[in-house]
Amino acid sequence: MITIFKDKKDIPEDMEYVELNDIFFNQNTVAFIDKQAERIIETIDNAELIGKYKICSRFNDVTLDIDRLSTGCKTVLNVLYYPNKVFCLKECGNNALDILYHFETGYVFSEYALIPFSMDSVIARSKSGKKVINDYEKLKEWWDIEK
Repeated sequence: MITIFKDKKDIPEDMEYVELNDIFFNQNTVAFIDKQAERIIETIDNAELIGKYKICSRFNDVTLDIDRLSTGCKTVLNVLYYPNKVFCLKECGNNALDILYHFETGYVFSEYALIPFSMDSVIARSKSGKKVINDYEKLKEWWDIEK
């Protein structure tokens, strides 16, 4: 289950926080791209992984370098390949959030509510502790009320 932080102060000191998902992906995650990434790339960016560093775009079947993926897609892949780091959610669209909120592991951060309607259970962590939330409205309430 994905773990969400809403305050940077709540991220444990021994965990690395990554704000710039695009740069982190281009410098690190891209080296680990394998079969696991295919479904994610197709679902989020409607593109096909055709080689280690190439995708076929949904626009006119143009072949592009993998660094042309959306930042939301890159964020999901960062969480997939680096489940012990905390990644910022602010550049994720609903299609990326839909996948991310169904991950069994991983850590994310956002100061404001970014929740897909089809969410599964998540762990919400703050200075008052952590709790499992499995309802959209309850998670939104946690974001709104939790200080």
